[in-house]
Amino acid sequence: MTKVLLVEDDPAIRLAIAESLVNENYTVDEVSSATEAFKKVTNENYDLILLDLILPDMDGMELCKKLRDEDIRVPIIMVTSRKDEIDKIIGLEIGADDYITKPFIMRELLARMKALLRRVSFDSGKLSKYSFGNISVDFKKFEALKDGKPIKLSATEFRVLHYFIQHEGEVISRDKFLDDVWGYDSFPTTRTVDNFILSLRKKIEDNPAEPKHLITVYKIGYKFIK
Repeated sequence: MTKVLLVEDDPAIRLAIAESLVNENYTVDEVSSATEAFKKVTNENYDLILLDLILPDMDGMELCKKLRDEDIRVPIIMVTSRKDEIDKIIGLEIGADDYITKPFIMRELLARMKALLRRVSFDSGKLSKYSFGNISVDFKKFEALKDGKPIKLSATEFRVLHYFIQHEGEVISRDKFLDDVWGYDSFPTTRTVDNFILSLRKKIEDNPAEPKHLITVYKIGYKFIK
């Protein structure tokens, strides 16, 4: 069974989400603080983390960054009542894989969870290792090197890079990119999509302002060049 860590400090919300997930045959561990969550994640294996942004001891974004800094690649969906676009951009840039805003219906959360789990379990058999420029990637091990040194990519960033490599030289529209990679319109604006790509460029390009691999095609989308 898929094992989920639910990090939510509101008892009523935590109970409601947990009961819904159990009814969908998920195994759920519940914690109410970032400290408890970090201990759980570093000692147990999880398939997905539902992370509330506002926690009593540490901001959810800070916890997300801490997990990624520890090279913990468990997919993370941030859950919050904040509606500011900047929060969404920051959350994705520090390693969150998706973002859902309260109030939401459980069907939407379940759909996002299933889509995210499907994305991170993509078949890398046809493309397990790949190198371009000074970057080398092992998609089976979820490892990436730049100039021989490890770089930290989220599960979604590996997925995005895998997708671009598979479509090398093709111009990918933003709509097709969202549909193929995310499976639904999880990003409300083009600006958020562009910021996600910018974040990935910062990790793999020598000069993100003048990218050589992840190229923007004006008014259309993107293409990958080896």
